[in-house]
Amino acid sequence: MNSHCSERVAKWHAPMDNWPLRLLSIVLGFTHIGLVMWDPVNYADHIDGFNVVKGMLLIWAVCSSMIYGIGFKPRHWFWQVTFSPYFSITILIVLTIVRFA
Repeated sequence: MNSHCSERVAKWHAPMDNWPLRLLSIVLGFTHIGLVMWDPVNYADHIDGFNVVKGMLLIWAVCSSMIYGIGFKPRHWFWQVTFSPYFSITILIVLTIVRFA
């Protein structure tokens, strides 16, 4: 059962297994961390403030983007879904649009 789920999730992630998307993921992650570290008040103002949800989503998306970006592939299906590049890249792109719009 466990390996069957892992195989299905791996097939779901197969289209994302290429270096341009990995590079995009790493660049987005480092960009947002850099912006937060450089001027957190300005960053928070541009995304309409931080709250528990936005803060946790930012931290989770950046961590997930780094895991995906360096090419690490979790073995267990639960961790594959938890650190899915589909979710992290989407969150970081939305934050990028909100931040620079």
